[in-house]
Amino acid sequence: MHTAPDTSTGSLAADLLGQGRSREFPYTRKDFEWVRHALHAHAGIDLADHKKDMVYNRLVGRLRALSLDSFRAYTQRVEDDPQEFNEFINAMTTNLTAFFREQHHFDFLAGEFLRQCRARGQRRLRIWSAGCSMGEEPYSIAMTLIEALGPELPAWDIRILASDIDSRVLQTAADGIYSLERISKLEPARLSRFFLRGTGKNGGRVRVKPQLQEMISFRQINLMQPLPLKGPFDLIFCRNVMIYFNNDSQARLLDRFADLLDSQGVLVVGHSESPYRLTRRLCLTGNTIYRKVH
Repeated sequence: MHTAPDTSTGSLAADLLGQGRSREFPYTRKDFEWVRHALHAHAGIDLADHKKDMVYNRLVGRLRALSLDSFRAYTQRVEDDPQEFNEFINAMTTNLTAFFREQHHFDFLAGEFLRQCRARGQRRLRIWSAGCSMGEEPYSIAMTLIEALGPELPAWDIRILASDIDSRVLQTAADGIYSLERISKLEPARLSRFFLRGTGKNGGRVRVKPQLQEMISFRQINLMQPLPLKGPFDLIFCRNVMIYFNNDSQARLLDRFADLLDSQGVLVVGHSESPYRLTRRLCLTGNTIYRKVH
């Protein structure tokens, strides 16, 4: 089922991507189009034409691991082997993340969002980190809530769902183990309160404390497939994920988010994303912060 359109022209030599550069494996325009088609069909991700080299660099390790001699052999393997298809998706999805990335979102959570919850007498929170990558976002949400609620925390019923399409980064997130480099920008007070420093073979790494892990459930979810969730959620973080989708896919996802949000629910997106152009069900209420309107 090699379904990508054949856009190759001329001889194989003319079809090789990145002519003039020595490559370990044959890599043709047809191979790139197959990857582009498969990634969009499964995950809704649109790869621009200039991503050809990125595709090669991300997948070449899989060819070596499987002892294959060409990208054509690899794409056939992906088609035939569901486990390898999962490895393919893992390799091709982007996982840029950091603790407290875009700090103003966490300031909103600790301030205005919790103030509004208290004003409504609300003490139950359901939060979804959609596209959680290696876990820094949901752990940052949990740390923010613990710090902001202080002695009130035991009176609140809080659950955070963290999801990603990539099974490997999701396992990293669930394990909660990070290199010292990844936590280097956190304040010393947060480090001592929320992390355990590794010793012996775990030297140079830290683990999040159980208090954080107990607040979060990790689950593999493909945002382009029917969502296996009922909601309602009070707050959804989906930051720097929709930029990889086309407008139709973004609009469809925003509609799903609106369905899952509580009547007072809030969606937080990345700085390059603009839901207001694609839906009337969410209105801008802050810096890349949207509230459900209907």
